Amino acid sequence: MRIEPRQLPDTLPFLGDLPPLLTRLYAARGVQSEAELDKSLARLIPYQQLKGIDAAVDLLVVALEQRQRILIVGDFDADGATASTVGMLGLRLLGAAHVDYLVPNRFEYGYGLTPEIVEVALTREPQLLITVDNGISSVEGVAAAKAAGLKVLVTDHHLPGLELPAADAIVNPNQPGCEFPSKALAGVGVIFYVLMALRARLRSLGRYASSPQPNIGELLDLVALGSVADVVPLDANNRILVHQGLERIRAGRARPGIKAILEVARRDHSRITSTDLGFILGPRLNAAGRLDDMSLGIECLLTDDPALAREMAAQLDGMNQDRKSIEQGMQREALAQLKDLPLESMPFGLCLFDPQWHQGVIGILASRMKERYFRPTIAFADAGDGLLKGSGRSVPGFHIRDALSVVAAQHPTLISKYGGHAMAAGLTLAQENFPLFAEAFDAEVRRQLREEDLTGRLLSDGTLAVEEFHLELARALRHAGPWGQHFPEPMFHGVFQLVEQRVVGERHLKVVLKSECGSVKLDGIAFGIDRDIWPNPTVRWVELAYKLDLNEFRGQETVQLMIAHIEPR
Repeated sequence: MRIEPRQLPDTLPFLGDLPPLLTRLYAARGVQSEAELDKSLARLIPYQQLKGIDAAVDLLVVALEQRQRILIVGDFDADGATASTVGMLGLRLLGAAHVDYLVPNRFEYGYGLTPEIVEVALTREPQLLITVDNGISSVEGVAAAKAAGLKVLVTDHHLPGLELPAADAIVNPNQPGCEFPSKALAGVGVIFYVLMALRARLRSLGRYASSPQPNIGELLDLVALGSVADVVPLDANNRILVHQGLERIRAGRARPGIKAILEVARRDHSRITSTDLGFILGPRLNAAGRLDDMSLGIECLLTDDPALAREMAAQLDGMNQDRKSIEQGMQREALAQLKDLPLESMPFGLCLFDPQWHQGVIGILASRMKERYFRPTIAFADAGDGLLKGSGRSVPGFHIRDALSVVAAQHPTLISKYGGHAMAAGLTLAQENFPLFAEAFDAEVRRQLREEDLTGRLLSDGTLAVEEFHLELARALRHAGPWGQHFPEPMFHGVFQLVEQRVVGERHLKVVLKSECGSVKLDGIAFGIDRDIWPNPTVRWVELAYKLDLNEFRGQETVQLMIAHIEPR
């Protein structure tokens, strides 16, 4: 692992009366003007710039006026769950008489609007079908729904394939011809935009002439959760959505389900950050879709009953504990597959498979192996009927979904189906094709990346002076974001004296440090350390990459270093 300085522009922008450190942090993340730091809803990109938005609203207005039965078809991850919930609650707020949802079970139906899930949908007798966080690649599924006489509205954010589905309307910032400046909206962000446009149309039709218009801002806690959990880039537009959602949660105005999940995780809602959305709420919500059925997660978010929400949140927390146990076992097995392989002989693109691995956890496994070996990784599980399902995670500079396109073009019969983003993708292939695919994937990674690209690196915002290790700066950094994908939380580095070290929770290293000059004493914690290296009583000095954070214990706040990398010096 190498630590490199984050690049700054030649000239720092004027960002108002900010402390110099915050100005440097924002400038290093591409902020060029003070206006980009305005996180008010008025700064959101107008919905009118979304291609297909008028056609979508036309469908919805007719559905509301005719009291049609609306069915939302979602996805089984946190983005899909929050998008389904936002769609349900938002349409009810805006006057829908009959709205329901259907989320495919990943083990029975797989991802998206397939013809099989359309058959299930038809038993609900819908008249309008809305996809959220899926549908842009569901050519056959949309065709099946249209053949059955349904109107279909596709809302999605994934990259389209060569052929678009023949839906009545498509809203997706990544579809061809869409000029919406932010291509980074999550699925939940797309359906929220559709609701904004629908409310504006209803307002223009005089719907709210004698009554207050519904406040769809009440849904922003869900939008924030889905956006961060789906790891979409936090561009200026997404930062507004996430900031506004965090403000609702901190003020105690979140959905009962979100409050309940925070309670079981023992997190104070008033102190929550975007990092908590990704690492505390997201995994617990995702656990339902990974191990069982995401309907539990959606019902937890939908309910207005705090007691019922707490009951379902406890179930989600239990599932997440089970997921952790399964994941740790899979990690041990994956490491065993690679333990005798020297790093110089390791494939550039890792493909891992074990017939006992859990389909719902392979994405996390791929992420863990990618982080350990710093190379694109796809983990596969047995999907039955001679098929394997794979989930891949990538490294900067390698667009994994496009790489799968190249492999599919070179070997037309190799991959059954695939889809995804630059950093994450999924695919299905015949088990007999696994060796050939692994070889082809490695060849494509080698074509695009060099050996030096496979060395892990951490970008640092520099060193902190002794006088900067204080609570005020830690608080300012915590609330200066929201931080997330493509807008990373500030990371610093430095050399420290290691005073004390001990392992807590089996895999976490708790340390006491002194600054290099010895004048400041600090606490630090490194999660998921390598037990073959730590603790190490012979080490007296260490080089760290860390985040300046707060630790609260018995009502007292202290500065704590969240250590991302530690090595003996």
